[in-house]
Amino acid sequence: MSYLSRTRHLAALPLLLCALLVNVPAAAASLADVIERVRPGIVGVGTSYPPRQPIGDRRADTLRGSGFVVGDGHLVVTNYHVLPELLDYDNQQRLAVFAGRGAEARVHPAEIVAEDPLHDLALLRISGGPLPTLILGDSSTVREGDSVAFTGFPIGAVLGLYPVTHRGMVSSITPVARTADAARDLTALQLQRMRNPFDVLQLDAIAYPGNSGSPVYDPETGRVLGVVNSVFVKESRESVLERPSGISYAIPVVWVRELLQRANP
Repeated sequence: MSYLSRTRHLAALPLLLCALLVNVPAAAASLADVIERVRPGIVGVGTSYPPRQPIGDRRADTLRGSGFVVGDGHLVVTNYHVLPELLDYDNQQRLAVFAGRGAEARVHPAEIVAEDPLHDLALLRISGGPLPTLILGDSSTVREGDSVAFTGFPIGAVLGLYPVTHRGMVSSITPVARTADAARDLTALQLQRMRNPFDVLQLDAIAYPGNSGSPVYDPETGRVLGVVNSVFVKESRESVLERPSGISYAIPVVWVRELLQRANP
């Protein structure tokens, strides 16, 4: 090879390297990085009494489930079934959102903005300063076999307000209508779902009652794909904590988007 040819080949190397680098995909964020971004937007949902009320078994703050912050930082998505049926108005009990971690946790009074009982979703608005938000993804792109993660409070606040993350896989995309334990257990809402079924994400993942309202998200991007709303009970409701089935269900985030649109026409 002549000196001129060698020179031309060497001159072409930088261009070849640049072309190769352009086609190299960027390294995906680790799950630890994603959890660090998601965790500040995870909240507990429950009830609280004013600080001046004496604290006793009946008056203690109660964590009923999980939720996550969206929009302007004042909106919280959770399950409809997490909301209390009744509040103790005589003693100024109120709907509340618990945000922060550990000793830094704070109580934010909340009000219901919109409800969707059919899809087991509710939208709350909190007072005070805005909280970190999560980004909604596109549940129509979810496929069976995709990896997912969800963060919430599986055993409530027994050990303090410390969010817990679980990993899993989308094992099926299946209609929501499932048979009840017995005909007498069928509610009007369950019958309505049987008449108007919609697809939910069946997860190969262990969740607990406190996970209701937890965001199910892409472990690489943190974008929310669904909302945990139930677990499969294989024996009795009391056995869920001791012997979980490992089968959980999540409402696709498309219904969260619709709820947000209805709340902000």
